[in-house]
Amino acid sequence: MPGHLLGLRNWKMEHIQEVMERSFFLSRYRERKLDYLRGKLVAALFFEPSTRTKFSFEVAARWLSADFYDFPVEMSSVVKGESLLDTILTLKSMGLNALILRHPQSGTLEWLQNKVDITLINAGDGSHEHPTQALLDIFTIQKYFDRLKGLKIAMVGDIKHSRVVRSSIKGLKEMGAEVYLVGPPTLLPYCFQETGAKVGSSLEEVIKEADVVYLLRLQRERQQAGLLPSLEEYSYLYGLNIERLLLLKEGAMVMHPGPLNIGVEITQEALDKLHTSPPSGITVSIQRQVENGIIVRAALLDFLLKGDG
Repeated sequence: MPGHLLGLRNWKMEHIQEVMERSFFLSRYRERKLDYLRGKLVAALFFEPSTRTKFSFEVAARWLSADFYDFPVEMSSVVKGESLLDTILTLKSMGLNALILRHPQSGTLEWLQNKVDITLINAGDGSHEHPTQALLDIFTIQKYFDRLKGLKIAMVGDIKHSRVVRSSIKGLKEMGAEVYLVGPPTLLPYCFQETGAKVGSSLEEVIKEADVVYLLRLQRERQQAGLLPSLEEYSYLYGLNIERLLLLKEGAMVMHPGPLNIGVEITQEALDKLHTSPPSGITVSIQRQVENGIIVRAALLDFLLKGDG
């Protein structure tokens, strides 16, 4: 059993399957107060804003009766010049069992893993990985289709800056799915061709055959000047509008990690149609992803901490 979740490229298929099995078990469990992690202390340390990820980890930890502490960076000694390592060692001395860390610097958790004797969970590091988002997406897809093997997953948009994509490619391919990447050439670096994913620039060609159309948030805060002519052109070429929505095959699912940039990744008209009168068999899973995030993160905490003395 792995001691950390630094990224899915560090995990084997059996680890992903174990978290999925625990997730399916918890999804059927009516009681939202279990004693699985009673006596464990879990802390969150987020150097970047988050609502969904941090809150779902808190709900998940409390569901399993762990003590949860949201460590506010702006009130910590990090602001006063204390190093990240010193801060974590201080938390460890207080009895911390697991730290959920979000950090703007890619590779931060790999640097920490041999320096602290606690379980580390990556909640997003720079443009590197976001493995728990990938796990909850895998669970969402598997629950809807009852399989992953052979499914075609089209991930659309800002590939370059997406840590979700980097985790998802590994996880989805491990589970037997085919991954297609579509986006502007400036946001789809050549290196992604080495991942085994299929790369293209025509959204219309891909979404006709896709079982899942995964819209990526255009990360304006990470954009470099000149990578996009305009948001309007991006939306025109790669946004999900009514016309493209009608190209989806029956039974397809639309996903998005949130938060949505309406008018960029998807038009308001297309979003309204998905919620009110979707084309035959088409479903949208954005809210379902939020709900599944709690289940999968609870399963992950149980998986990583159950053997922690």
